[in-house]
Amino acid sequence: MLYQIQQYLKYLKRSTNQHGVHSPFVYNLVTACFYDKKKHQDYSRISDYKRALLQNKNTIEITDLGTGSVYTKSNIRHINSIAKNSGASLKHAKLLFRLNQYFQFNNSLELGTSLGVSTHAIALGNTKGKITSIEGCPKIAEFSSQNLKDKNITNAEILVGDFSTVIPKLNQDTIDFVLFDGNHNKESTLEYFELLLPKIHNNTVFIFDDIYWSKGMTEAWEIIKKHSKVKVTIDTFQYGFVFFRQEQVKEHFTIRL
Repeated sequence: MLYQIQQYLKYLKRSTNQHGVHSPFVYNLVTACFYDKKKHQDYSRISDYKRALLQNKNTIEITDLGTGSVYTKSNIRHINSIAKNSGASLKHAKLLFRLNQYFQFNNSLELGTSLGVSTHAIALGNTKGKITSIEGCPKIAEFSSQNLKDKNITNAEILVGDFSTVIPKLNQDTIDFVLFDGNHNKESTLEYFELLLPKIHNNTVFIFDDIYWSKGMTEAWEIIKKHSKVKVTIDTFQYGFVFFRQEQVKEHFTIRL
């Protein structure tokens, strides 16, 4: 926690808003998507989805293939506790929704479904596109899959297994968008990044969650930023955005949300 506080204070000092951005691509993204203040109709569905989870007092058995929870070591957890301590906040779920609306991704991939808050928001952002989400815990995957169906989400599919095993078996030749939101450690993050590089195209977008979760995650983020295929990155503290647009000059931005 101390590490994250220290990093956040540094982030505040170096971050800016759209007025400090000189790239037309990034400026348009920040103003039209990041800072979009419209009250989208689907925001109520996103809020209702999260609220229902926070009110769900049922328990579920966890098989955690990642770094695990910092809140409890028990493998029997309440759904409302998972919803409170894991997964996207409403603020970030709405951002993911806007991002998919803005880019209209056809093929999205999520590493780490959890209770499906991000999955739900991404699926709503472009109902003509498809999101595939990979979850390591079978019980969580089963719960979230049924929950999404109950909410009439028809363009999401949840696959069960270890990311490094499932990723090579994906049918998609190219992927438009990837949310890296599971197994928050340096080695695994870099492994998944390398596994998915063959599936990128010029307009693919990667988002890495919790880039300041630990010193190792920050080191992974710095390595990714320097990769030869990476052209533009945006640090929003919670999320690290990666773009591969070859027409762009290599630049790194730190943006306040």
